[in-house]
Amino acid sequence: MLETYGHIRSFVRRMGRMSAAQKRYSNEMMPKVGVPFTATPLDLDALFGRAAPKLLEIGCGMGETTARIAAAHPENDYLGVEVHPPGVGSLCKRIAEQELANLRIIQHDAVEVVRDMLPASSLNGVHIFFPDPWHKKRHNKRRLIQSPFVAELTRRLRPGGYIHCATDWEEYAAQMLTVLAAEPDLVNTAADYAPRPDYRPLTKFEQRGLKLGHGVWDLVFVRKTSG
Repeated sequence: MLETYGHIRSFVRRMGRMSAAQKRYSNEMMPKVGVPFTATPLDLDALFGRAAPKLLEIGCGMGETTARIAAAHPENDYLGVEVHPPGVGSLCKRIAEQELANLRIIQHDAVEVVRDMLPASSLNGVHIFFPDPWHKKRHNKRRLIQSPFVAELTRRLRPGGYIHCATDWEEYAAQMLTVLAAEPDLVNTAADYAPRPDYRPLTKFEQRGLKLGHGVWDLVFVRKTSG
């Protein structure tokens, strides 16, 4: 359990410089699409006003991928978790401009959100795209993908639900593969790394990296449907 393992601090709190547009959209949209952190379980169907598949995205960044996926899949509901104010403001702008009704934001530490707000077996999928690799060895302990947190995520998945991670840091990809493969209630959908699923769009940053010969590794594991 996370309580006994200790808190994974996988990010550094920094305000960053918000543009005027990011501030404006954050102020305008967070009262509409923001979900305050509370240490009580969420009723996700009530939050979105319907019964539909629910997917969690941890670390939305500037919101490009999050918004594109939500726009392409209106049949699903998406809960994005992001701590950094410029990213939240940028995602709010995308939600407003694209009139996305199936996307909500929690501006809080994802470890605490998962632990305290998400009921067991409430999610159909989890997206963790390009988390901070903490590439210096002394900082590896701050990586988000570690066994205790993966166990917590797995408990929040419905049978057949999936965890999809992606990284452009090969050594972190290898660690992700080891950690996910060690979770007894998950099974890999591929022999090791998975082809990029169609629902995950290529970002501009990723496209530039691929042109330069940089690798990207996707991992997709599903929760077992039976013991």
